[in-house]
Amino acid sequence: MGITNFIEEAAGAFAADKALEAVDPNAGMLAKAAAAVAGFEGVGKVKEMLSGDGEAADADASPADDSQG
Repeated sequence: MGITNFIEEAAGAFAADKALEAVDPNAGMLAKAAAAVAGFEGVGKVKEMLSGDGEAADADASPADDSQG
């Protein structure tokens, strides 16, 4: 884990917290903590999808089964 990864994840947590404040100015501490964790984790998932690494890219590569059974 490099410093750039930490900065990106911290920025995601901060952005999610500010977005929650914009939607609900009276949000409690638990809601703010949940938003921060979601933002922190979300940055990693977005980076995985954009880079094509990880399980998310493998799951998208498999063909979808649209048949009605």
